[in-house]
Amino acid sequence: MLFTEPAFLFLFLPVLLALYFAPASRSHGRYGNWLLLVASVIFYAKGGGSFTWLMLASIAFNYFMAILVAARRSQPWLALAIGANLTVLGVFKYANFFADNINTLFLVIGARPLVVPRVLLPIGISFFTFHAISYVVDVYRRDATAQKSPVHAALYLLLFPQLIAGPIIRYRDIADQLALRRVTVDDLACGIRRFVIGLAKKVLIANVVAGPADQIFAMPFAQLSIRHAWLGLVCYTLQIYFDFSGYSDMAIGLGRMFGFRFPENFRWPYVADTVQEFWRRWHISLSTWFRDYLYVPLGGNRVPPSRMYRNLVMVFFLCGLWHGASWNFVIWGLWHGTFLVIERVLGWRSARAQDPAAPSLTPAHRAAGHVYALSVVMVGWVFFRAETLAGSLAFLRALAGLSPALTTPYTVSWYFTPEVALALAAGAIGSMPWVPALAARIQSAPHRPGIAWTIPALNTTALALLLLASIMQMAARTYNPFIYFRF
Repeated sequence: MLFTEPAFLFLFLPVLLALYFAPASRSHGRYGNWLLLVASVIFYAKGGGSFTWLMLASIAFNYFMAILVAARRSQPWLALAIGANLTVLGVFKYANFFADNINTLFLVIGARPLVVPRVLLPIGISFFTFHAISYVVDVYRRDATAQKSPVHAALYLLLFPQLIAGPIIRYRDIADQLALRRVTVDDLACGIRRFVIGLAKKVLIANVVAGPADQIFAMPFAQLSIRHAWLGLVCYTLQIYFDFSGYSDMAIGLGRMFGFRFPENFRWPYVADTVQEFWRRWHISLSTWFRDYLYVPLGGNRVPPSRMYRNLVMVFFLCGLWHGASWNFVIWGLWHGTFLVIERVLGWRSARAQDPAAPSLTPAHRAAGHVYALSVVMVGWVFFRAETLAGSLAFLRALAGLSPALTTPYTVSWYFTPEVALALAAGAIGSMPWVPALAARIQSAPHRPGIAWTIPALNTTALALLLLASIMQMAARTYNPFIYFRF
């Protein structure tokens, strides 16, 4: 079940909210957690099917392992817990990938290929695995206390807003909220507002630009012109941001409706002027997870530069592999890791992190930084989106105008419809912090008596229009891609 499905919006969520805010939930704290746990199981079972049993077994395993690790604080028990979680992830996500690569090698040397049945990927397994590992590791480090209540532990790992699409929530960040939380009218209103904004991002922008992006990336290489390639890449650049951040907004909003405060996951990543700053703004919960549970244990910034650079590349190699069982994802990770190393070697820093005593950068320098960072990110998206390495290279050649495109009836105007143009314009504006800055300026400006009430009214009206437009778009379009599935 997806947040953008009518069954979720008009059945699952309204019924759950009605039951959650019934008198019983206010007088008995356990009621709310049990209700959310049962609802989360139903939510996962709707899309995960028989894999629900695997999820429940994993929850039981990590619950007992955390208690055991807390009692004995033994590295072998911690290693067992981490190894078991990674084994499950490896079998379901990477078994076929490794088998295909081994069979390629066997074909070269003339050996008999391995016969490995196609393994289905349980939805959300990567996010779930990282939650489980961070929980057990934090218990071992004494950064968190092992949860004795199986309901609280299961709810942390299975809570439906962040179950299949993140953000990756640390147990220590919501441990107190699992035990006790209150939902005010302001919390509910803020949660609804955040959810509607995320829904609009996904439905009105991401889904619209996904059509031309998918169609152009699927074109025969020989028909790709420079105009096709750039339109497809721009569409995908906006699609992936508004899809990812839209789902994060919806998850944060849903959590707020039920009293949970999740950390922010995206902070205007396309305004970055270095790759380092991009990763401080993009999928923050994932980048900080790799930093805290892999980069820092490898030595972080405390080791000699050569080891630090090696660790950066290793972390982003694994970050790429985490996103998908494909060499394209590995190349994407190495691409980012390489530029992070280059920036460290050259001492490049974001304009926002400059020493106040240093000379201020000119607008031209700032613009050049944005162009550089966005160029690196967009070239990386080619590897992230293309299905094969050959497809990535062909697409890059088309971007550079080096591909002699054959005549095709599907000209650029075929894809660049008024609806797509409107979504691209909205995406360009929405990917920058212009609207929040304008709203803050209006809020802070002095108002004449009797006019102050108009700002909340305008906000409410705009939110209602976004919700209405999103519902109309959902009813009119059947194309609703879920790019989180491969994760």
